[in-house]
Amino acid sequence: MFRSVAETGGEVKVLRVFNNNVVLARDDAGRDVILTGRGLGYQARPGQDINPVAVQRTFVPVDGRDPDHLAELLASIPPEHIQLTGEALAQVGLDDKVLRNPALVVALADHISFALRRREHGLDFEYPLLGEVKHLYAGEYAQALNLLAAVNDRLEIPLPEGEAVALALHLVNAGFSTGDLSYTYTMTAVISQLIEVIEQTFGLPLDQGSVSVGRFITHLRYLFVRIQQHKQLVDQPSVIGAAIQDAYPRATECAARLAGILELRLNSPLTSDETSYLALHVARVTADQN
Repeated sequence: MFRSVAETGGEVKVLRVFNNNVVLARDDAGRDVILTGRGLGYQARPGQDINPVAVQRTFVPVDGRDPDHLAELLASIPPEHIQLTGEALAQVGLDDKVLRNPALVVALADHISFALRRREHGLDFEYPLLGEVKHLYAGEYAQALNLLAAVNDRLEIPLPEGEAVALALHLVNAGFSTGDLSYTYTMTAVISQLIEVIEQTFGLPLDQGSVSVGRFITHLRYLFVRIQQHKQLVDQPSVIGAAIQDAYPRATECAARLAGILELRLNSPLTSDETSYLALHVARVTADQN
């Protein structure tokens, strides 16, 4: 988990610069912290002091988590989209949820940023899981509708209402926790096996430090929790599943292999929708690696 703090206090020195807006630093308590702010990393060098005035948001890793992946993901998101998401979360009263899991603001900002890019290119994306999300996660869906409204208040051209489905799933995912260390070990082993299968199928190595593979791993972790809670995604008829199969036949074939492994390892068959979303992630990570 990551928690957000208003300031780190004392001297904060640069450890690594990810881009002009994201740096990894160390505070005077010896903690590694991720700092964001427009121009914060411009001409910065390891060992230099950070100007606290330039810091807009601070993330402090806890529970021994490695901050590099979060920092890399933050660096891939335009800072104005991070600020937009943070302001919208505050407006709808989700500050407590963000404080418990500040990485949520990163996941939401990543999704909102992607949705804005899709809109710029005229790509409409309909989520067929509306009924399922409303039924299983009514509270989170209501929050997502409010969050989407707050985001649209800050946009000249609003995002479609269907984006609330994806935002709701992000809010649900932020609260997932199995509390079972043995299951965590199993998930770790299975993730490694699935990545090996993708590499063998496409004949290319996957950079596990890349953003796209990181997103895939995050998707798998949430999938494992849905399997454990018997809440896999199901929607009939699955329009998006058919579209993914048509667009990515090779990734769909690979996803079917992954689904077979998951059934053997976790003793639970995957629904067709979950397999389709696996295919979408497989297509994304392999395209990025190529």
